[in-house]
Amino acid sequence: MTTMQPPWLELDRQAGDLEGQIYRALRERILDGQLSAGQRLPSTRQMATVLAVSRSTVVDAYDRLRAEGYIEAQTGSATRVATLSSSPWVQSGPSREPTALPQLSPAGDGMFRPGTPDVSDFPHAAWGRCLAARARSLRIHDLSYDDPCGIRALKEAVLEHAAASRGVIANTDQVLILPSTRSGIDLLARLMIKAGDSKNDVAWMEEASYPSAQWLLKEAGARLFAIPCDEAGIDVSRADAHSPRLIYVTPSHQYPTGVTMSLPRRLALLERARETGALIVEDDYDSEFQYGSRPIAALQGIDRGDVVAYLGTFAKILAPGLRVAYAIVPTHLVAEASLEMQRRGLAVPIHIQAALADFIREGRLRAYLRQMNARYAERMQTMVSTLKRQCCDWLDIAEGQGGLQLATWFHERDFDDVALVSRLGPAAQGLQPMSPFYLSAPRPGLLFGIARVDVARVRTAIIAFKQRL
Repeated sequence: MTTMQPPWLELDRQAGDLEGQIYRALRERILDGQLSAGQRLPSTRQMATVLAVSRSTVVDAYDRLRAEGYIEAQTGSATRVATLSSSPWVQSGPSREPTALPQLSPAGDGMFRPGTPDVSDFPHAAWGRCLAARARSLRIHDLSYDDPCGIRALKEAVLEHAAASRGVIANTDQVLILPSTRSGIDLLARLMIKAGDSKNDVAWMEEASYPSAQWLLKEAGARLFAIPCDEAGIDVSRADAHSPRLIYVTPSHQYPTGVTMSLPRRLALLERARETGALIVEDDYDSEFQYGSRPIAALQGIDRGDVVAYLGTFAKILAPGLRVAYAIVPTHLVAEASLEMQRRGLAVPIHIQAALADFIREGRLRAYLRQMNARYAERMQTMVSTLKRQCCDWLDIAEGQGGLQLATWFHERDFDDVALVSRLGPAAQGLQPMSPFYLSAPRPGLLFGIARVDVARVRTAIIAFKQRL
């Protein structure tokens, strides 16, 4: 085997993150077909020698590629490029359609309410300093209407964060700053869906899926078709034959089930979107929180057809009250999306944008995420272990590998989970039934939020609602 450094793996040592550079270079070659299925890769020791880096750096890059399905190896055998295949095309039926904006959360609040982060440890002092500094320093032109899609400083900071943490690849002009993920879904739906046009009004959605996204797409005039998900994510081989204009997915941490879409499924989804001319809306709502392994890279980062619009939010990772989210859209949609944002007045206050840009650039977001990831991991583990001890006789419990909620399902497929949550009242502590997340035949269960769990009170709370069954 040659010991010459391949020309496509030139490391920029000044830029740092050598592991990431090796990972991305190999990933790009695999996706482009320049490293073919079954091809043997150099051992970690050989690669480290050739690149003049530590072996641990190469091991970490290989581990990341292996975790995402690009390479495979067994103990004692060579590391080889994995076979990336897609599935055949078959049909399934249309979904039932939502008729009103879903109201999932029961009255009141509680530590099991999903979809909301713990804001008790929000870095008020650091955020206050950033906000106060920008309130004093913004110039006249900064306060104008010149940047309806977001100030450049925040766009650049967002792109740096998304590239480093999620593997997103884009330029600054593709970033749109929005007040919420919902506004992003609505914006993209109204750009893509042509209401009343049978050839251009179809949207595919994961089954199960985010009820607010269902409603927003329906309001935009879409005909919704539910595409089944399993432990490997959305399966487009089981999709309806109707060609979609838009495909809504949460591939890195499926909402609400928590599964991660496999690499073969991701490639099949991208291929289907390219074939049909559809836009994939990738809602990456809380993938920064991953327990036990590093986050899987975003679908957008492996998109070769400019078919993915990536949505991120600071509502889940910082605080909902900031009212800041973002979309990274394909280049061909930038002008149209920007114009639509101007027409609809979707701007975020300039002082908030400028302060958030500083907060990210100073490394405060990264430090806060690291702190909260450790805390959420402990709370998730507490929830999983407690539920398995107390409820495994009647609930199937997800693994809880990431995110801010934990999905469970009743063994009895005809169980009325909506009635149960209503009957529990305050004892439900904010948990939600799973049935409303389904467009077609519902699977009953319970969705527990973990972000605000008090580990000292979990067992008592679980026993309390268990006794009300």
